[in-house]
Amino acid sequence: MFIGEFKRTVDKKGKLLLPKAFAASLATGLVVTRGFERNLMIFSRDRWQLLADAVLEQSIFSGDSRVLRRRLFSNAAELVPDRSGRIAIPDSLCEFADIDDQAVLSGMYDYLEVWNNERWERINEHT
Repeated sequence: MFIGEFKRTVDKKGKLLLPKAFAASLATGLVVTRGFERNLMIFSRDRWQLLADAVLEQSIFSGDSRVLRRRLFSNAAELVPDRSGRIAIPDSLCEFADIDDQAVLSGMYDYLEVWNNERWERINEHT
């Protein structure tokens, strides 16, 4: 279960320290991909497989289904946290979400979102 909000520093190599509360659930690996509001989404491998199975049930003849597949799968990266619980987010994903030296991790119960600080503040102004 992923809940809570965590502000994190991102080093020059794109390494992000996962919260200790989540590190054990993600220690064997995770998948990070583009989110839907210029953010990133992080899934445990088990949760990613469930999501992938649901997406793959959709017809490839549907344009919306193909767009969803492209967004989720073509931009995804499989990562394993280092001993300190850090993950190295690929440059292309950091650029997409405008993640530079600071980020916010937000628990969404069954996955995490990673946000640019300013964008996260703007999103929360309206909720």
